[in-house]
Amino acid sequence: MKGWIAGLLILALVSLIFSVSMGHEVSFAEALSVLWHHVTFGSGPASDPIADRIVWQLRLPRSLLAFIVGGGLGIIGAAMQTLVRNPLAEPYILGLSGGATAGASLFYLGFLPPLISKAISMPTAAFLGGLCAILIVYGVAGNRGHISVTRLLLAGVAVASLMGALSSFITLSSPDPDKLRSVLFWLLGSLHLATWTALVWPAIAVSIGLIVLLALARPLDGMLTGDESAHSLGVSVESVKRILIILASLVTGSIVAASGAIGFVGLIVPHAVRSFTGVTHRRVLPACFIAGAVFLLWADIAARALLPNAQLPVGIVTAFCGVPFFLILLHRKRYNFG
Repeated sequence: MKGWIAGLLILALVSLIFSVSMGHEVSFAEALSVLWHHVTFGSGPASDPIADRIVWQLRLPRSLLAFIVGGGLGIIGAAMQTLVRNPLAEPYILGLSGGATAGASLFYLGFLPPLISKAISMPTAAFLGGLCAILIVYGVAGNRGHISVTRLLLAGVAVASLMGALSSFITLSSPDPDKLRSVLFWLLGSLHLATWTALVWPAIAVSIGLIVLLALARPLDGMLTGDESAHSLGVSVESVKRILIILASLVTGSIVAASGAIGFVGLIVPHAVRSFTGVTHRRVLPACFIAGAVFLLWADIAARALLPNAQLPVGIVTAFCGVPFFLILLHRKRYNFG
């Protein structure tokens, strides 16, 4: 297992460097020079100011955002699949993405009351939107403290559709065509608005998510066997379910606020990881984080390469890459979930 993690870490580092160095404006050598200059705190050779701005202020935040978002979607996808014991689950299946998107759209397009819009930020609006959606789902699925997995899935699908319709209505009601185009582009999943400041909230949320999930690794292993079996192993199943729901709201809300809705990462990555690590969450979660980061980094590289003079939403690339990969994975006779 340590060999797999070490290999994934090396691949992640190489992918990150390649992502930062890719582009026509600055050569590969110049990009490496800028990175070395900053990593060594200015002890390296001084870089060209234009190259420094392109690499350090534009490319590196975008690549780091792809790393954080991909890793976050990977671990939350694994957690959601365990929560509902369904291989088709992903971070967006419980209406989290739809709620976060609706909240962020309300904020960005100015539909919130001025008093509220001044008191919160877009990440906060996205988190609150996701939390509202999941509270509706939880209210429908919960019964006397017990959460029905079947109801959770069905309610999630319904709330996701409702929030999607709300987001579409809000977007189409905007009188500003420039904002309309920006929001539509953002809803497809994009990393081009990444800044150093924008990295803070998703980085904190994803870090909290990874730490908490690793702490819950053994209870999650027990939940794969079913609620009754998990209870017999001493797992407080309902408490773990509540923690997972709140955690998924926090992480997904922060991710959607920073990059929009990027699909398939949280669905595909856990399946691919389990095929070589097994189902033990102490192994699955770190591997999902790194593999998700690598997957989204290369999806972003492909998005920039396909349309070098335009901004192709990375969510389109993840869908094109993800669907065939997932179908091939499912076609493998020896693959089983859980």
